[in-house]
Amino acid sequence: MLVGERMTRRVITVRPEMPIQEALALMHKEKIRRFPVVESGGRLVGIVSEKDLLNASPSDVTSLSVWELNYLISKITVERVMTRNLITATEDLPLEDAARIMADNKIGALPVIRESELIGIITETDLFKIFLELLGAREPGVRLEVLLSDVPGKLLELVGAIRDLGGNIIALGTFLGESTENRLVTVKVDGVSLDDLKKAVEPIVERIVDIRETKYA
Repeated sequence: MLVGERMTRRVITVRPEMPIQEALALMHKEKIRRFPVVESGGRLVGIVSEKDLLNASPSDVTSLSVWELNYLISKITVERVMTRNLITATEDLPLEDAARIMADNKIGALPVIRESELIGIITETDLFKIFLELLGAREPGVRLEVLLSDVPGKLLELVGAIRDLGGNIIALGTFLGESTENRLVTVKVDGVSLDDLKKAVEPIVERIVDIRETKYA
């Protein structure tokens, strides 16, 4: 799956010269936490977050009155507080690479560009939604979590046992196990009972970590 398939295409942007109070009001109205900042020609020049806007304040204000302070704050523009050193993505970037970049750099979003033009944005919320899909979190079924030996053919053996039982695999994910010799595997299965599934996989896996019926819709 690529960034272009799951990015938000309707991107709300602001101009560098917009006062921060206006930007913050727009952010609350649209219920979002960041804006790409673009110049009049459409060139991406920065990104500004809710935290940037809330933390903005004029310098040396301790002796100012409330009215003077409010006046000075009203003159601060997005350009003063935005992040200029941008980390961006392209639409053909794999989603896992986008997630790694965001995690490694401790950022919540990546503007997506095509030949310097802003065409979308991929955010942590988009990634959370994908994670829900990957694990079938919104679909009913039997959720099985097992430790499986990390050897060739073992995952196929697990999938085969579910197939022979007449189960339909809705979602499947593999994760780091307790050691380098095993993997944690999570499977969401439809069309089987919890007890039958447990009996079918017990001889194959190192350990059943968790098994439960879920009724999410």
